[in-house]
Order: sequence, then structure tokens, then C-alpha cells
Amino acid sequence: MTIGVISDTHGLLRDEAIEALQGVDLILHAGDVGGADILERLREIAPVTAVRGNTDHGPFGAGLAPTEMVDLGSGDGPWVYIVHDIDELDIDPQGAGVSVVIYGHSHRPAIERRGGTLFFNPGAAGHRRFTLPITVGRLAVSNGGLEAEIVDLEALGAR
Repeated sequence: MTIGVISDTHGLLRDEAIEALQGVDLILHAGDVGGADILERLREIAPVTAVRGNTDHGPFGAGLAPTEMVDLGSGDGPWVYIVHDIDELDIDPQGAGVSVVIYGHSHRPAIERRGGTLFFNPGAAGHRRFTLPITVGRLAVSNGGLEAEIVDLEALGAR
């Protein structure tokens, strides 16, 4: 199973992001979506689970939960916890049996292991912030475990 991981689109879904997410089984959006049209376009690729970011306001934002727990298996995990801002993590991932914490907000892509939990920020796929890269992520789920990768959208032509 391959999971597309995206964050901080801020109303801009680049063609390069769509290209990078082709063929995934599920898309997880870690907030600052920017509007329902972004999620609708992503749903043309695969089912989507999204959380509310700090810029997702109004009726659209109110329709998104601040966090989501997603089972990538059939009732027994692996479990993914999605939150927009890692500083608002409100669970003990290891204690809750979470294999991956997905987050955004900083616009900085990151992959790190803390204890037995993978922490994965796909970076920002929307408007460039300062000199940070424009990226999405992919998460491969197999019997051998979980493997995260950052996809540089600039390498695919994003500017």
C-alpha cells in the first residue's frame, strides 16, 4: 500500500503534486488545505483524510477535525495520527499504538524516528515560503514496515 502525504496547500494544488500522488491508495492531508476544491481534486486520485490547519477557517474549516486517527490495516493497524501543528500533539503516540505521526505547519519536510514512532512532515505543496522546498510525501506500507520519502516538486517542474 502506498499513501500520499500532503500538507500546506493553502488553496494551491500544483500539477506536480497531482503527478507525484498518482497511483497512491490513500491521501492524507495534514492541514492548511485552503478549500474544498483542493480535497475534491485529490479525491479524483484516491480517498482522502484531512485535518484542519490554522488557516482553514469558516464553514470549510469547521468541517475538518483538528486530528484524525487512521488505520492503514484492517482493524489492527498500522495506525497513523494526523495533526497540523506538531506542537499540538495531544497523545502519547507510543502509548496509543501509533506507528506514524503526520504533521505539517512548518513547511519544512522531515522524517525522523522517535522511539518506535515515525514522525513525518511532507513539507509544503502550495505556495513557497521563504527558501523552503516545495514537496509532498509518500509512505510505503508493507509487511516489512513503513518507509517514508519526500518528493521534491521542483524536480518535477514546480516553481
